[in-house]
Amino acid sequence: MTSKCKSTSVFKHCQLAKSSSRCLTDMVTVTHDFEVTNYRQLDGMGVGKFVSSSTFSVAGYDWTIRFFPDGSQGSSDGNASAFFSHLSPAKDVRTQFTINMLEKHGEIQITSYDEIERIFSPLSYSWGYPDFIKKSKLKSSPNINNGYFTIRCVLTIIKEPRTEVKRTLVEAPGPNLHDHLVQMLKDGEGADVTFNVCGQLFDAHRCLLAARSPVFKAELYGPMKEKTTQHIKIDGVAPPIFKELLHFVYTDSMLDDEQYKEGRTAKLQHLLVAADRYGLDKLRVLCESKLCDCMDVETIATTLVLAEQHNCRDLKEACIEFMAPRNVLQAVMATDGFKHLVESCPLVMKELLGMVSRSG
Repeated sequence: MTSKCKSTSVFKHCQLAKSSSRCLTDMVTVTHDFEVTNYRQLDGMGVGKFVSSSTFSVAGYDWTIRFFPDGSQGSSDGNASAFFSHLSPAKDVRTQFTINMLEKHGEIQITSYDEIERIFSPLSYSWGYPDFIKKSKLKSSPNINNGYFTIRCVLTIIKEPRTEVKRTLVEAPGPNLHDHLVQMLKDGEGADVTFNVCGQLFDAHRCLLAARSPVFKAELYGPMKEKTTQHIKIDGVAPPIFKELLHFVYTDSMLDDEQYKEGRTAKLQHLLVAADRYGLDKLRVLCESKLCDCMDVETIATTLVLAEQHNCRDLKEACIEFMAPRNVLQAVMATDGFKHLVESCPLVMKELLGMVSRSG
């Protein structure tokens, strides 16, 4: 007695077996160079007579290159011939190949024949060019020094198609180290150092800090390390900035800027200073890049001061270019940041004025 799925509502509960297969066609490609070193002595050996390369094997089949200095037949008078032969023609073999002549060192190609597709068989085991190259060209070409040249064959054997069962491969999950480190920072499990930043405590893992920052390494493990490395007080850095710094140390990425919609530029300025302080060069460059994207009249002067003080050349040039137009500079000069710029960076002011005079 058998049962069948008779309706849509029942059909969805039936388990349909699924299998698949695929057809594979493998290819093997080999290059063989046949060097001819004495063409002048070969010239005149007679029509239909040839010299052969050594036998070379590709995918279990034997092959050779044959060069006819005086041509393979009477109709090729005045030309040298080149043929490619299958030496074990027990069955049909599908191929793609080129035969071309190159100069002695194989760097300059003298002939330019395109790729041929051919099936070699017991009845058709040789193929080539009766008019491969003019003998007069062989004798006069500056690229063929003293009759020394190379015949190069690039041969691809196309194997018989085969069908195999296609198995479902188990896909490895994507990288999740980032997530694990974020969780480790958040949980504080295994933390062995605590930072006191304006009364706010941050637990961290000293080995990771030392691996990421040369300053942390010296502070935690070096000869000048803090006397008490279990609890370290941090001055001059606000808690939100230190939190962002630790996030970068653990994840190599910055927090989302959306949480800093109002004070984004100020946050980036402070983070740039902290990154430079702890030798986090990538974070410093990321801050530079973001500051270049959010320049405005109110903050540009303080950004320029930071760029000069922390050796941020690209950011400095971008700030000066932003301020160079006279109407922009006049607006910037009315800000408190500009007064700070004049007092702290007189040499930068000289560069800025020079840029303004050139743009005017």
